[in-house]
Amino acid sequence: MLRAEQTTVRRPRFARRATLRRSLRLLGSFRFEQTDPAVFYGGVATDTAELVSDFYRDLTGQSLRGTVVLDVGGGPGYFADEFGRAGARYLPVEPDPSEMHAAGLRVAGAVRGSGMALPFRDDAVEVCVSSNVAEHVPQPWLMAAEMLRVTKPGGLMVFSYTVWHGPFGGHETGPWHYLGGEYAARRYRRKHGREPKNRFGRSLFAVSAAEGVRWAAAVPDDIEILAVFPRYHPRWAWWVVRVPVLRELLVSNLVVVAAKRPR
Repeated sequence: MLRAEQTTVRRPRFARRATLRRSLRLLGSFRFEQTDPAVFYGGVATDTAELVSDFYRDLTGQSLRGTVVLDVGGGPGYFADEFGRAGARYLPVEPDPSEMHAAGLRVAGAVRGSGMALPFRDDAVEVCVSSNVAEHVPQPWLMAAEMLRVTKPGGLMVFSYTVWHGPFGGHETGPWHYLGGEYAARRYRRKHGREPKNRFGRSLFAVSAAEGVRWAAAVPDDIEILAVFPRYHPRWAWWVVRVPVLRELLVSNLVVVAAKRPR
């Protein structure tokens, strides 16, 4: 049995939000990712803030008010307003300066740095979150370990990423990624006359659902896995994450929620 299954004994508060209507709304917004990013990321930002707030309340009995939320791979800062409304201090870290300014947004305190070597001390923040970023780094589980390192004891880590063999794994090069990442990138270049923004092997990597499940099962004893679930599925379909092979095809995004035990 997975450690995630052993330690998760209560139904997450967030489960009540995981309706079919929510799933259809979020999945429908994907068509705007390239053409109107504010529409796509605005909806994801609201959903992420609700997800984090619910799990933090489950863990601590408190709201996010007064906490520091570190967003690894925060990009141009689409999430800032939503976490600000929740009363948190939002702190994005992003390695690419062009991404930090891509939307013309300004986030006070934004930090340039790599998710695989976060420029923060141990036990620095109450909440560390990453949404749709792990598939863009060559060592996603090193990034996950770094996120746990900077999370305070008693704090929360939320790690959400796009599964390679899911319907959105190839990003703008899909569905041709099912025939291989290089093939999909070359086909995109031939069709559009330019490289895709998410170039396989450079800024897009194949990360499986099984990797996330295995990582959750092997965390150190000072970490508790609170939930492992498919982000865009309604609650009644969360079981699919437990089925090998099927989860690779049907789980478009996997979420691992972990807590660092108090010392």
